[in-house]
Amino acid sequence: MENSDYNLSRKKFLKIVAGAGGFVLLNPLLSWTEITETDPRIATIVANTIGIDTHNHIDVPLNSKELPGAKVNLADELKKSGLSAISMTFAVDYQKLENPGDAYNRFLAGFDATDKILIDNSMKRAMSLSDIKLSHKNHIPTVIQSVEGGHFLEGKTDRLEIAYKRGLRQLGLLHDNDASVPLGDVYTNPAQFGGLTSFGSDIIKECNRLGILIDLAHASNETLNAAIKISTKPILISHTGLDTQLGTNEFMAKMMRPRLISKVQAKIVAESGSVIGVWTHLAETPLDFANNLRAMVDVVGIDHVCIGTDTKLTPAYRSTNDSQRKSNSDHKQYEERVGERTNFAWKDQKEGFYYCVVEAMLKTGFNENEISKIGGQNFLRVFDEATQ
Repeated sequence: MENSDYNLSRKKFLKIVAGAGGFVLLNPLLSWTEITETDPRIATIVANTIGIDTHNHIDVPLNSKELPGAKVNLADELKKSGLSAISMTFAVDYQKLENPGDAYNRFLAGFDATDKILIDNSMKRAMSLSDIKLSHKNHIPTVIQSVEGGHFLEGKTDRLEIAYKRGLRQLGLLHDNDASVPLGDVYTNPAQFGGLTSFGSDIIKECNRLGILIDLAHASNETLNAAIKISTKPILISHTGLDTQLGTNEFMAKMMRPRLISKVQAKIVAESGSVIGVWTHLAETPLDFANNLRAMVDVVGIDHVCIGTDTKLTPAYRSTNDSQRKSNSDHKQYEERVGERTNFAWKDQKEGFYYCVVEAMLKTGFNENEISKIGGQNFLRVFDEATQ
């Protein structure tokens, strides 16, 4: 689709807005600057669709002594992005887990920190599809609470219900490091558990019972296939990409290659009714990202693809006890590294994340219905089935 196919004049756009009751201009997810500087059709699609990043890191202190942590403008960053919601996640295994209880204590501290962030930003967690739809209708950004890695469970299934009652609705079963009581083989580690472990199987069944969406990013193919067979609900792979889409950065391609999914495995996931999130890694421009989305759609179909950036909407958090913590000036430079922050996903990015993505998808031939599906509807389908 050429630019001329969707460029509208500002005058024509204002007529459209007036005819629609002015809802776009009244939508607090869009500032006046964003509306006037963004192509009108793009602004309209962003306002009409429920855009969701299914894997977004909001860094928080994981040591109770460091709570509540720095204030972050999560709501403002969400509004700037154009997204309606994110799966807000944190992981407890970035630093080595040495003692029994370490993972659980970090998990509790992380939840306390996210509680405070949401209070400070006048936001709430979405517990169901109806919550997300209501928030979008009322133009209020929201989050789905996620944790990346079941390390906090430490072999105790009952902790999952505790997490559920606190608002957990998306569980990344695995992360980079094996849990003290393993749940399955991680794709970047040597295989040693034969895929999914018995404890991993128990946790999947408990997620199905409670109403928690299972995220199988970081799972080996053996773990993934076993989990699909056991789960009675569709699953999510929140952040990956096709192993044929390696981009132009050879260093990044080599590092990310084990984290990508093959066409064969992607089809297995789609055949189970599940959804695969495509990340922004290995995409140097929004058009590269849109082409990576297209490549995945060509393999699994339009109903099985979503967006999962694996980026951060808010600045990175550095523990006050981190001996490697940089000076404030170095820290600021680190936080704003291109590709790490959601609204700075690409060099010279002028618009918020979802605006850039919608524009690029239009340019690569996606229509509004397809953008709506990839932007959020596909994820919402599996989220609804999992959390009912």
